[in-house]
Amino acid sequence: LIIVALGVLGLFIFALLAAWASRNLPDPNILTTHPFAQSTKIYDRTGTHLLYEIHGDEKRTLIKIEELPANAKQATISIEDKKFYEHHGIYWKGVVRATLINLFRGRAKQGASTLTQQLVKNAFLTRERTFTRKLKEFVLAFQLERTYTKDQILQLYFNEIPYGSNLYGIESAAQAFFGKSAKDLTLDESALLAAIPQAPDFYSPYGIGLSGDNRSRLIARQRSILDLMVEQNYIKEDEATSAKQIETLKKLKPKNLGDIQAPHFVMYVRSQLIERYGEKQLEEGGLRVITTLDWDKQQAAKEAVEAGVEARGKKYGFNNAALVSLDPKTGQILAMVGSKDFFDTEHDGQVNVTLRPRQPGSSFKPIVYAAGFIRGYLPQTQLWDVTTLFKTDFKDYTPHNYDLKERGPVSIRQALQGSLNIPAVKMLYLVGVGHVLDFAENLGYTTFADRSRFGLALVLGGGEVKPIEHVAAFATFANEGTLYPTSAILKVEDSARQTLEEWKLSPGAIVMDPQVTRLISHVLSDNNARASVFGLSNYLTLPDRPVAAKTGTTNDYHDAWTLGYTPGLATAVWVGNNDNAAMNRGADGSVIAAPIWQAYMKAATKKMPIEMFTSPTTPTTNKPSLLGQVAEQKISVNALNGKIVTSSTPPEWVETHMYREAHSILYYVDKDDPTGPAPANPYTDPQFANWENAIQAWIQKTNWMASSTLPAIPTEFDDTIIMPIITSTSTTTSTNP
Repeated sequence: LIIVALGVLGLFIFALLAAWASRNLPDPNILTTHPFAQSTKIYDRTGTHLLYEIHGDEKRTLIKIEELPANAKQATISIEDKKFYEHHGIYWKGVVRATLINLFRGRAKQGASTLTQQLVKNAFLTRERTFTRKLKEFVLAFQLERTYTKDQILQLYFNEIPYGSNLYGIESAAQAFFGKSAKDLTLDESALLAAIPQAPDFYSPYGIGLSGDNRSRLIARQRSILDLMVEQNYIKEDEATSAKQIETLKKLKPKNLGDIQAPHFVMYVRSQLIERYGEKQLEEGGLRVITTLDWDKQQAAKEAVEAGVEARGKKYGFNNAALVSLDPKTGQILAMVGSKDFFDTEHDGQVNVTLRPRQPGSSFKPIVYAAGFIRGYLPQTQLWDVTTLFKTDFKDYTPHNYDLKERGPVSIRQALQGSLNIPAVKMLYLVGVGHVLDFAENLGYTTFADRSRFGLALVLGGGEVKPIEHVAAFATFANEGTLYPTSAILKVEDSARQTLEEWKLSPGAIVMDPQVTRLISHVLSDNNARASVFGLSNYLTLPDRPVAAKTGTTNDYHDAWTLGYTPGLATAVWVGNNDNAAMNRGADGSVIAAPIWQAYMKAATKKMPIEMFTSPTTPTTNKPSLLGQVAEQKISVNALNGKIVTSSTPPEWVETHMYREAHSILYYVDKDDPTGPAPANPYTDPQFANWENAIQAWIQKTNWMASSTLPAIPTEFDDTIIMPIITSTSTTTSTNP
């Protein structure tokens, strides 16, 4: 009777303590109503390549219990709670046994927590070791068992429990350690994961110091679990033996820094997601983000950049390169490498150069010439490539070509493909700096806000541009004048897989007439036109399809560029140093950026259909000068000195020849109305006299009139004076002796 009385009294006291401990306890129902903190996952455009998981303190992905293989559930139950399906939250025999063992040892060492209790500890309670906390654990475990089914408790457990290395839940652990979903776990993998939760920091394969003794203990625990599964009739002996023979640790994915793919692109996407959803939602909301990234093209970009820097960096004095590639027909980013190595702290590898302003060098010339085509100039229009003084509001300016040569009269086609500086500056003057800046802003450039900074050097790269905006402008040429907003995200879903946003093709902005873009593409894809400078064999072509391309190099070799496109792919490559240190002489865009560009474009277009550029229509204009047709006329000259005859020229010295006019374009067009009538007095243009003088100086310097098949019209008149011919006559006198 005394024993019974003591038992009843004990139960009564425990009931009172349990009632007291139940005060202010959380409602077990919140386990299914409150959201777990879940990682946001960022994928490539197919949704199959995981690029990155964004999480806070807990990296977690939920999984349903019915998706877990039986061996995953059984492995955990066998080691953590073999009586799971028999108890009601607390296994009292285990509690008594553990209590007695701990009393004999004199310290708390032996545990007897059920899976339900472990779930309670992780979901509701602190880690403190007190009687009160243990009592609360008992109460909550009992309440949980009354609230949920065993399968529901298992599902909550597998989504809550830590696996070390900031991983929470079996799905996150399976993906991190084995690169697969938990639903695809094999027996040996399930046993290894089941070994971890008892001491996550100690047993985690990514834990600190997992080598030697730690590693052997993890494998020993895995083997013990397999033996327990046999004892508890979950598997057969031969299955356990086969699983033990597998070297599971060799199947582990290597832990990379941050476990991130396409890091510069991911960080670009992350910044957009934070702006739209906030950082807390990003770290805990379990978003699923499908991006525009093409995995194969990204790998090709990464390989091309790395190979290009390794091959030429030491010789030419650079350590970095960047690449960004777009679909011109959508504006979607297909590949982005912001720096050669994201983890290279010595060279600021985390800087995404594709988003940073850099000077474009001559790669900005197509923008200026396109603005010129809009105003009526044509690829045939003739500009004189001769050293010319420009009078400006800032200071006098005399540009030179990169090779310091002068080529005389050249077409815009030759000037653009040969990347000649003097004609380009003339084109900018003809169009107007303000008009070009307006046009550039319509194309999406955001770096020209302070217009007071820009003068005629703008066409030679005097204004900084962001590679991502620069390539978008070139993509507009590829897309025949329609500009699409640059996009990186295709779809965002919440944790319940409800769509929060989804990309749809916008109408786009028509910023150029298709004829203008066809003219630009026709020039930039003309390999023969650039052969005089780059040779027929160069890095600006593709072997199986037409491609338009342009290089750029800044003064003192701080930046080197190549941009180019097919109708289906536009790509920009920048090469240089993140600290803006100058590269070595000879580090031209055609030498160090073009090989990277070509290597990427070859790989990226390999599976793309071959598309041809649409040819421009034959231009019609009533101004022969815009077509490069210069007036010719018959003129009589003094055959001895080449000057125009006058009344003083002896008739026998007169010869008549065909001559061409040698005037700058300003002689024929009013720059404010290029397709209108010729200026009545060209000298009213402040640059006309200097342009004309430069032409005449070059003609005289090169004796161009004598070497040209059709020399320029003489500008000097004959002033020959006919002198009388004096004949001397001698007289002989005879003297007589």
